[in-house]
Formats: sequence, C-alpha cells, structure tokens
Amino acid sequence: MNRRRKETNYQKISSFVIFSLILAMAIGAIGGVTHVVYRNCQIKTAREIDAIEQRIEQHQLDMRIVQMRADQILNLFAIRKTLEEVGTNLIPIPLGVSEDVIQPDDAPEPVSASASL
Repeated sequence: MNRRRKETNYQKISSFVIFSLILAMAIGAIGGVTHVVYRNCQIKTAREIDAIEQRIEQHQLDMRIVQMRADQILNLFAIRKTLEEVGTNLIPIPLGVSEDVIQPDDAPEPVSASASL
C-alpha cells in the first residue's frame, strides 16, 4: 500500500517557481507597456518632424513666389510698359549721356547700405 502512494504522488510546484513565474510575467508586462509608451513617443515626434518639414517647404515655396513677383515687378520692360500706360512724362536716358561715378580711394566709407546706392 505504501508503494502505490509513492507512485501516484505527483511533484508539487514549489512556491519559488510560482513566484519566479509571476515576477517574470510582471517584468514582461512592464517591458511591453514601456515599449508601447516609447514607440508612441517616437511616432508623435516623427509626426511633428513631418509637420515642421511641410512648414519649411511651404515657406520656401512662398519665398520663391515672392522672388518671382519681385522679378516681375522689377522687369525693365514691364516698368516701361506700365509707365507708358500711366502716361508719365518720363523719358529714357540715352546710353551716352549717363556716366559712372567712381568713389576715390581716400573717401570715407558710407555708413549704411542705402547711402551707397
């Protein structure tokens, strides 16, 4: 009779093994949650970077448009046409009449950029 008890007796799981399994599951759950939090932060940062890059591209496009408009406004032929349409009494200066004025070497430097124009 004692022999049958020993054969049918199964091994019990020790409390240390149960504690280790619970600790491993807790560590795995905490690691998973931490991974999800960090990944969400990465996604949020990537979206912010994309938004900033789109804003930069839009500003570059706006600058190109402003430069194009400035070139159109400062076009010599467009200015002449506009002056003719307005009916101004300004006349073009012949090429031989104008002269270049060279600043002497000992002259003081202009204070601002607008003074040199």
